[in-house]
Amino acid sequence: MTKILFVCHGNICRSPMAEFVLKDMVRKQGIAQEFSIASAATSTEEIGNGVHRGTKEILNRLGISCDGKTARQMTRADYDAYDYLIGMDSANIRNMTRISGGDDQGKIYKMLTFAHRNDDVADPWYTGDFEVTYQDVKDGCEGFLNWLREHEKI
Repeated sequence: MTKILFVCHGNICRSPMAEFVLKDMVRKQGIAQEFSIASAATSTEEIGNGVHRGTKEILNRLGISCDGKTARQMTRADYDAYDYLIGMDSANIRNMTRISGGDDQGKIYKMLTFAHRNDDVADPWYTGDFEVTYQDVKDGCEGFLNWLREHEKI
């Protein structure tokens, strides 16, 4: 089983969007049983809070439920528990590396590198544009699945 943890600052916008979009993609491809997919935050600011309404609106429109998801913080133990820890932006990557005590196993990735882009997933907390964020997340998730296929991981 391939274990994936998506990470953003608060775990209410981008990382839960990625979590549930990828869960939907692998379900539709009939390979959901091959994956464990979750999300977390680098900060403690939103711990226990539900998914942001803007992310919920996008997911609802796509017919994807995120019911029951609440924000949690990434821990050092997550580094050992997951195969891939995918951050939404450069600041997330720095904080993920700090939380995990380094990345000696090469498990930490920036989301849009899988879409052959070096930029960050747009943060709708600041932009207010959840559509742009969704497009980034969709591109990153599709790219990640293609990358796994190319590297014979699925």
